[in-house]
Amino acid sequence: MPAQIATAAPVTHAALLGLGVYRPRRVVPNAEIVDQIDSSDEWIKTRSGISSRRWADDDETIVSMSVAASRDALAAAGLEAEQIDAVVLATSSLMVLGPSAGAVVATELGMEDTAAYDISAGCAGFCYALGNAAALVRAGQARNVLVIGVERLSDLLEPTDRTCAFIFADGAGAAVVGPSESEGIGPVAWGSDGSQTDAIKQDKDFMTYFDEVEEAAAGGAQAVRPYIRMNGSAVFRWVVSFLGKACTDALEKSGVQAADLDAFVPHQANSRITDALIKGLHLPENVAVARDIGETGNTSAASIPMAMEELLRSGVSKPGDTALLVGFGAGLAYAGQVVQLPPIV
Repeated sequence: MPAQIATAAPVTHAALLGLGVYRPRRVVPNAEIVDQIDSSDEWIKTRSGISSRRWADDDETIVSMSVAASRDALAAAGLEAEQIDAVVLATSSLMVLGPSAGAVVATELGMEDTAAYDISAGCAGFCYALGNAAALVRAGQARNVLVIGVERLSDLLEPTDRTCAFIFADGAGAAVVGPSESEGIGPVAWGSDGSQTDAIKQDKDFMTYFDEVEEAAAGGAQAVRPYIRMNGSAVFRWVVSFLGKACTDALEKSGVQAADLDAFVPHQANSRITDALIKGLHLPENVAVARDIGETGNTSAASIPMAMEELLRSGVSKPGDTALLVGFGAGLAYAGQVVQLPPIV
């Protein structure tokens, strides 16, 4: 007779217990970049809604920004680092293949022998990580999980690229997920469309780049490093034709109507995309809408926690409010869930 394998002790509900962010010190207004991309402040604002963004200095790394955001999230949750059982970190801009940033962040926070791993799901990364974390808590695999979204996208920008150089930015957001007496994180609605990989991608793989480096060295020339590239029109068409359904799916899975929402926190990709989503969802005027992109730019996996924090810090929303989160981007991938907003410090 086979041995009887025990199961973990599941819990019924999970919730966001605390939220923290890190915004890089350096503010980069449109005026600082318009000449390089042959553009204007008005053009950038009209196309994206961005007035300025934050770009990290040398000492503001993926790890250091994650650690700073995580400390605030832990403080907001009233927990110590040793009470965290797992770290799930979402990023697309870590410049090494290993070790995982999550493992390094866990150690920097003083955690010992803590499960940690990274997720690469582009701008949907935080919502993917949040879905993972909530499932870990409900399944009894971890009691408290630290979820991090962090990017240094300025490392991947070609300064003269009109499609990307004014959009992407840096920052970090972190949240603690743990058990709750009532549901605070709805079921995740997620998916991907690999046929749209050309919409946002690194323009060459590293093996191609390494070959180019060898050829350039042999000929006394210089190879051009990889950069992130985006077809904004393709992304916009995909969003307006598909993402409304994804938002509706997240609401239906959670048993919540659009009229029940207090806040809508879309990935801060573009103000025009946000406007299209609001129109498609028929959101009531009293629903607060995150528009952190104006001063923060598009921070990919970090954008949703940073946008949540801005709503809470400004007083537009409060802890406990019901919010729809939705992330979408490179992949093309999307993920969204209905949550109750957490406290901040």
